[in-house]
Amino acid sequence: MKKYICFVLILFTFLLGGCGSNSMKDGFYTAEMSDFSHGWKEYLCIMVKNDTIVYAEFNAKDPSGYIKAWDNAYMKNMAAISGTYPNEYTRNYVAQLIEVQNSEDVDAVSGASSSGGNFKKLSYAVIEQAKKGISDIIIVESEAEH
Repeated sequence: MKKYICFVLILFTFLLGGCGSNSMKDGFYTAEMSDFSHGWKEYLCIMVKNDTIVYAEFNAKDPSGYIKAWDNAYMKNMAAISGTYPNEYTRNYVAQLIEVQNSEDVDAVSGASSSGGNFKKLSYAVIEQAKKGISDIIIVESEAEH
């Protein structure tokens, strides 16, 4: 009887403990697109604590490292055409990711659907890295521009 109870306790521990589970490891994880698109390369960095994404930064940088959300001229032009701009839609995507904790349930922001597609790819990649506990920057293949 003691062996049976011990076996059940060990089995229960493995099931709750996540032996082979998909839980994320604490740390920072970053993914970036493989190529620049219209002069910008999008990236996503997340911080995981206790199997939860507690912080995320989504943005784009130019070849010199200048951040897209800081570009006021770009913001004004994009807002007039699309109704949104980088500092707005990047925060929206990040807020959704922190709320839903997965890449599949993030909804596209009108006027920023291309970035939304990249965000889903990047968030999927960083979450997979977090599950493995690998903090190396992962490069996500960009689709060829048409």
